[in-house]
Amino acid sequence: MPQKMLKFVDVPRGMPEKRAAEARRGDFDEIYREYAAAKAEEQSSRCSQCGVPYCQTHCPLHNNIPDWLKLTAEGRLEEAYAVSQATNTFPEICGRICPQDRLCEGNCVIEQSGHGTVTIGAVEKYITDTAWEEGWVKPAAPRVERPESVGIIGAGPGGLAAADMLRRRGFQVTVYDRYDRAGGLMIYGIPGFKLEKDVVMRRNKLLEDGGVTFELGKDIGVDIAFQELREKHDAILIATGVYKSRDLGGPGAGLPGILKALDYLTASNKTGFGDTVAEFESGELNANGKKVVVIGGGDTAMDCVRTAIRQGASSVKCLYRRDRANMPGSQREVANAEEEGVEFVWLSAPKGFVGDDRANGVRVAKMRLGAPDVTGRQTPEEIEGADYTEPADIIIKALGFDPEDLPKLWDVEGLDVTRWGTIKTDHRTHETALDGVFAAGDIVRGASLVVWAIRDGREAADAIAAKLDARASVVAAE
Repeated sequence: MPQKMLKFVDVPRGMPEKRAAEARRGDFDEIYREYAAAKAEEQSSRCSQCGVPYCQTHCPLHNNIPDWLKLTAEGRLEEAYAVSQATNTFPEICGRICPQDRLCEGNCVIEQSGHGTVTIGAVEKYITDTAWEEGWVKPAAPRVERPESVGIIGAGPGGLAAADMLRRRGFQVTVYDRYDRAGGLMIYGIPGFKLEKDVVMRRNKLLEDGGVTFELGKDIGVDIAFQELREKHDAILIATGVYKSRDLGGPGAGLPGILKALDYLTASNKTGFGDTVAEFESGELNANGKKVVVIGGGDTAMDCVRTAIRQGASSVKCLYRRDRANMPGSQREVANAEEEGVEFVWLSAPKGFVGDDRANGVRVAKMRLGAPDVTGRQTPEEIEGADYTEPADIIIKALGFDPEDLPKLWDVEGLDVTRWGTIKTDHRTHETALDGVFAAGDIVRGASLVVWAIRDGREAADAIAAKLDARASVVAAE
């Protein structure tokens, strides 16, 4: 077979076609087209097949990226899919929403040499979308059914990844979630233009077809007691994520018209499903025709500004206290937002809010970057006397998320938490201080990426299986 790889010198980087900004402003469809087979093979052939693949090293799942790129370049897509899904429960989701510019693609060797990174995320998406079309994606079919049951609290990426891994080993798995649809932030937090919802829903159905049971609309501590779950199941995995929005003080902080990012995004996504959301219908959570100001510089802020554009906002501005180079969100997302009409106001921090019965503006302090802090990032410093008021009809706080107080909400003793409110676990096993109770994902590591939650969920599943295997061995010996 002729050499298919190392073509990065002759073949330029080529992303899938991106829909025109004016067209995509009017809907919530994904903005990138699918690769054609020839284009996917061409772009995969640019991989240098390095001896030390930094793309794989910097992927939280350590996906075997060079191998599935080579297989794609050779047209061996079913094998490429098998390699891809061996380490990743949701490769088509990671291909869409992972910040590849900060992870695999950002550390690609040919990117560092100036040739432009391999389009890893787009190829990953193409491989798995093709696998679905061709019927290569199969539900779990364990060789042996196990009697032990595992209860998983939280139907986000960590919980679903664990459910898949445990079910494939034959364990009886029940997933509990407070929402009416499984998927967590993949369903109600991330907008459709980054992750169309049928992509998540078909994964949920695959899990059901493989024997995973879902108990949705069940709020632990309200509808079901935590202790009841412990008595019902042989092991418990807590994978609730973190949903408590970080607040912002200052004068006028309690005025109507100041929204939490998750409330805003959830209303938009529910409306996209065809649900009736009273706050959206009333205009409270609807940006149509309004001046919108979003406070924050992470991926959630990018989701909010781009959602507001699609809802028909008259203007959308994003305030961030550092400059573009120091923002935590994906630079690719910033570029997409700018194309769609979002204005970024760098080195700007809110000092308070103005308005009488309702907020109608943000009092903004202009900032400059001073000396680096302990993390190495320059610390924002206020420029005295440079305050101004930014008019707004809707103000959205996208400042990140903190964990809820689960021991209090669930009325459980012995579930230790850190000073940040995250659950304490043995980092080797993901087990908490309570015997047989494990935890994984954001509720342990703090607000993070979907790909990290998937890794944690898979690791926790391995640890749960090992514990239940050990118990079974003791019983058999007796």
